[in-house]
Amino acid sequence: MPSITIENLGVEFPIYGSNSRSLKKLLVSQATGGRVMGGENKPVIVRALDEVNLTITHGDRVALTGHNGSGKSTLLRVLAGIYKPTRGSVTLRGRVSAILDPHAGIDPDATGLENIFLRGRILGLNDREIRAKLDEIVEFTELANFIALPMRTYSAGMFARLAFAVSTAVEPDILLIDEGIGAGDAHFMDKIKARLQSIVERSPILVLASHDQKLISQLCNRVVTFEHGRMVAS
Repeated sequence: MPSITIENLGVEFPIYGSNSRSLKKLLVSQATGGRVMGGENKPVIVRALDEVNLTITHGDRVALTGHNGSGKSTLLRVLAGIYKPTRGSVTLRGRVSAILDPHAGIDPDATGLENIFLRGRILGLNDREIRAKLDEIVEFTELANFIALPMRTYSAGMFARLAFAVSTAVEPDILLIDEGIGAGDAHFMDKIKARLQSIVERSPILVLASHDQKLISQLCNRVVTFEHGRMVAS
């Protein structure tokens, strides 16, 4: 059965090549990101996540909330395998699909069609599975007239459309979503919301990072709040 088990998770990013004292002062003055460690003659370390413990099981639709830089997106990227824990552990059971960065896994010099296969492989699909979903993906993007063009000719919205269409063509056990999809005009956003609702209903687990209380109330049954890299409410 799909599940996520997070134990004593910590993620730190060392920052080199800058004046430690002035950089630490700047980061602290922003009062947004994770905890800032080090200083003086030591390297500055941003502790993006600190001692996170969380268990998510079948049927959970979990909203991650908190200020910008609180650790929501960092946690999603750990679950997606983009970031590695500095300490602690994350155990995932089930196929994961992530809608995070529209540019992830995209080769701008390759065509839209080629990138459907590239991104599909990253998501764990084989070529036969991608071909079976190809017409559906292209139809959803509304980019049929551009699908044979290099993606460096696409607008940011077109990039996001294609990435979203491929990511949601997968039938995941665990669906990870960062709120900032940014895939175009109002008409297409309506399509996105309908598609999201459908895939959320079929996915055993959803983890959504969002500030949108209306979206959270529509999709989620649990809320986890972060502040400066720590879980402060669940």
